[in-house]
Amino acid sequence: MITDWDDAYANGAYIADAEVIVAGWAERAAETRARHASEAVSTGPGARQFFDLYRPEQAEQGLTIVIHGGYWMAFSGRDFAHLVEGPLARGQAVAALSYTLTPEARVSEITAEVARAVEAAATRVPGPIRLIGHSAGGHLAMRMVCDGCLPPEVSARIERAVSISGLHDLRPLRRTAMNETLRLSEAEAVAESPALLPPIEGARVHCVVGAEERPEFRRQTALLPNIWTGMGADAHAITLSGETHFSIIGGLEQPDGALTRLLLD
Repeated sequence: MITDWDDAYANGAYIADAEVIVAGWAERAAETRARHASEAVSTGPGARQFFDLYRPEQAEQGLTIVIHGGYWMAFSGRDFAHLVEGPLARGQAVAALSYTLTPEARVSEITAEVARAVEAAATRVPGPIRLIGHSAGGHLAMRMVCDGCLPPEVSARIERAVSISGLHDLRPLRRTAMNETLRLSEAEAVAESPALLPPIEGARVHCVVGAEERPEFRRQTALLPNIWTGMGADAHAITLSGETHFSIIGGLEQPDGALTRLLLD
């Protein structure tokens, strides 16, 4: 039984050298942005409504869309630019999405922003689409494969979606102090929870979590494949040994990294 919901969704307090790891993200992101040219594509009037599109040196094999985490309250796609490295090396054009943060936008509004960004990226890159997101980004990646979120012609191109340590049922977050910023009502939490929504027909989904993550993130990871498998999706829960909520995303930085392989192979 959970009695401290804030602790249940705390990550950094349970990860050794958490501040050093986060600082390392910024350094590697800057190195990636200096090494690879990208095109900034506006997706709306807001300052955070854009994505950076990276194109591979070789012939494009399709489009990968990377969605950052931060509990919908922090960071941007540029803070995680290093996560484009693995797919980019494998011939993917990669769109690193940014979106308006809470409390300026509600979670439902962020979902709509991300959907518009996915549509815009799809018009610029032909071929199959793959979605991957971390934490809150995992939630947003799964929302994109919920029935009715995207136009049918875009949904039909989605080859696979990967949620890394994603949040698939938002109702527990209403019990945390974060909800002062998130402002989730019961109705919105239900309407924005992928685990409570039907997937698109033919959805292929991996939900990945680190073995060293908090119990709630392991539960949230198992939840969505459990439900969506019963709704006809090809959905799998995968646990990576030795990984924490912060270390797990490193598997997207290399062409042969665990997450890159789960996304593309």
